[in-house]
Amino acid sequence: MIEIRFHGRGGQGAVTAAEIMVEAMMYEGKYAQAFPMFAGERRGAPVASFLRIDDKPVRIHQQCYAPDICVVLDPGLVTLIPWHSGLKPGGIAILNWKESPDALKIPVKLSKLALVDATDVSIKAFGQTAMPITNTAMVGALARVTSLVKLENVNTAIKHRFSGRIAEGNITAVKLAYDQTRIM
Repeated sequence: MIEIRFHGRGGQGAVTAAEIMVEAMMYEGKYAQAFPMFAGERRGAPVASFLRIDDKPVRIHQQCYAPDICVVLDPGLVTLIPWHSGLKPGGIAILNWKESPDALKIPVKLSKLALVDATDVSIKAFGQTAMPITNTAMVGALARVTSLVKLENVNTAIKHRFSGRIAEGNITAVKLAYDQTRIM
């Protein structure tokens, strides 16, 4: 079983990112489960969402305390919260980060560190006046780094959830982030 923890802020789509991945994994012939962890947080407060992927039905219903992968949707959270807490040694970190990787202090040994400026990707996909929602960009980065899911399956899940310009903008964000993700 692969466990993934998404960190974002309320309203950034951490829950939606995990739910899109569940549907995309269904198209891959895998089992998946997604659920959020938040209470009465206001928009912008730190939230977490969890995703489990397996070849057999997923029966565990609790937080991912020792995830294989951590995905951080907001660059401010990279230095604000302990997103790496419990991350398995040799795990993977996928961060919305435009700065140099030298600026990061990650106290756990990683097998891969992937960085993408998902905020910029979101602005390119949806325009300057749109609030940067980075969730689908980070799903694109996750697809690139892990090869867990094909882009066409992510796109199918997005088209099922959204329509019109919103779907097309999200598909653009996935592709841009997939292409721009830097793997260390």
